[in-house]
Amino acid sequence: MSNKHSPAEPAEPAVEGKPKAAERIRRTARELFYREGIRAIGVEEIVTKAGVTKPSLYRSYASKDELAAEYLRDYEVAFWKVFEAGAQTHPDDARAQLMAYIEGLSQRATQAGYRGCGLTNAVVEYPGDDHPARMVAETHKRKLRERLVELSAAMGAREPYMLADGLLLLLEGTYASGQMFGEHGPAESLVAVANQLIDASLR
Repeated sequence: MSNKHSPAEPAEPAVEGKPKAAERIRRTARELFYREGIRAIGVEEIVTKAGVTKPSLYRSYASKDELAAEYLRDYEVAFWKVFEAGAQTHPDDARAQLMAYIEGLSQRATQAGYRGCGLTNAVVEYPGDDHPARMVAETHKRKLRERLVELSAAMGAREPYMLADGLLLLLEGTYASGQMFGEHGPAESLVAVANQLIDASLR
């Protein structure tokens, strides 16, 4: 997964083609934080599963909090790649662009092991306003809301802000309900509900 916010290079070199310590830490944290939650995972578990030492982690990341924020920056980069993928196949059709993401989400949210949106989960885990992970997540969600307004306006919605908010509520509801219901859950209806909402909102 690519990322614009690369951590400092670790002190130890790569061994026999294995990823450097910082990248192993990053990959391990990404897997554990998404599956188990950020609060549930300690530094000890991360370094043990990554096969590195604790000093290696702190040479690359100032704290677990900063590692969590970096995980979410990585997650955000991956999110936008998926969310905007429809622009490549439907460059002049805002509705088709959005529905490409919604169709994929509907499928993902009914699969085993689905844990919703890592950014949404971080907001729930950290109710305070000053945690680095929450700050990354909140900034992302504001950007997502703005992007949905842009797409709603491009679709010709009478009230783009209202449609965008309705779509955001649908997405966030899917991130949460997919974790509870899994296969045959409400996410199966996501595409139909989104289309009905868009149809009702057009001029």
